[in-house]
Amino acid sequence: MLILDAHCDTLSEVLDKKIDLFQNSGQLDLKRLYENKNSVQFFAVFIKPGHSAYALTEALKLIDLLKQAAVQYPETMEIALDTKDIRRITSEGKVAAIISIEGGDALSGELSVLRMLHELGVRALGLTWNYRNQIADGVLDDTGGGLTPFGKSVVSEMNRLRMLIDVSHINKKGFWDVLEQSKNPIIASHSNAQTLCGHVRNLDDNQLLALKENGGVTGMNFCPAFLRDDQQATIDDVIKHIEYIAGLIGIEHIGLGSDFDGIARTPTGLEGVQCLPDLINRLFRLNYTKQQVEMIAGGNFMRVLQKVIG
Repeated sequence: MLILDAHCDTLSEVLDKKIDLFQNSGQLDLKRLYENKNSVQFFAVFIKPGHSAYALTEALKLIDLLKQAAVQYPETMEIALDTKDIRRITSEGKVAAIISIEGGDALSGELSVLRMLHELGVRALGLTWNYRNQIADGVLDDTGGGLTPFGKSVVSEMNRLRMLIDVSHINKKGFWDVLEQSKNPIIASHSNAQTLCGHVRNLDDNQLLALKENGGVTGMNFCPAFLRDDQQATIDDVIKHIEYIAGLIGIEHIGLGSDFDGIARTPTGLEGVQCLPDLINRLFRLNYTKQQVEMIAGGNFMRVLQKVIG
């Protein structure tokens, strides 16, 4: 089965620490993804706070890093532009990489930049990180405003370009505006259930129910602070969020969004990407059917990708 992880911050770690994307001591690398088999990995191009003045340059550096890795390790990883690519790449035993931008600051307020990023292979965009930008407010910089006029034009243009809209990190008013504006399903690539853990980055029940109506998917984030209020999380807490969301909106709307290399600590039992098969096996031991496990592991995100990017 495909194992699709909708969010990691490994590119930033590789660039900042000058380590190798193929093999390193972080939470994720290409070697371990390859060894997992049938891996599909969204690589976030993260625009850090304070980098807005040169956000596009930062984005291009990270995109180039991934593209150079694809050239350097052609037998291990290839960048996918659509679901046909994903199926071909994984059938050849390689890692299928999806380029996703985290932080609409990279657009520098220009739709032309969005179009050019799409030309470079970007297929998903997280509209904000935690702070306000030209598109909307983030969850930690919430003035109560929703999508700006530019933000609405970004959503419409992403629909036209068939790019995947990611609402993790956006504030609640922005979330509802996106659902009203978008004609396509959306994702929350790495957000959990706020009822189980009250962190502002998680989705409340009304948001989860709306995501169901939209046909979207939320990816389970492994950050301990998003799993338990006391942050003493284990692999079982990820299962608890899966089971809660499945009970509320159905298994069809759950996926994986690890946040590997973007989190300082991991839950016990999920120390790195090599542990993803353990999470899958745990679901089997809880008597989830093969079809249900395949949906959570990657099938649900693939359904949305098929509908949005083709």
